[in-house]
Amino acid sequence: MPSMVCKISLAQKQLSAIASWENSKKATLEAELKKNEEQLEKKKAEYGERMKNKLALVHKEAEEKRAVVQAKLGEGVLKVEEIAARYRATGTIPKKTVGYF
Repeated sequence: MPSMVCKISLAQKQLSAIASWENSKKATLEAELKKNEEQLEKKKAEYGERMKNKLALVHKEAEEKRAVVQAKLGEGVLKVEEIAARYRATGTIPKKTVGYF
């Protein structure tokens, strides 16, 4: 019967070694997974920041374009007002007529 006890003891040692090996591998893989998740979060944050910067740049460009359009509109209004003032001052009426009236 001592051989049966030895076999059981040997099996228990082997099972313990397998469990230890499994725990070691799990810990290694979990550490690698955590490292990869941290790297992905970092990349995600960097990408998000780049997208926010691009959005801000687009907004800035749109504001500049709006300012240019507003300036041109203002120049056109001033030109029309100057011409109207000149006609009022001279008491004449414009010779060109608008074609769609």
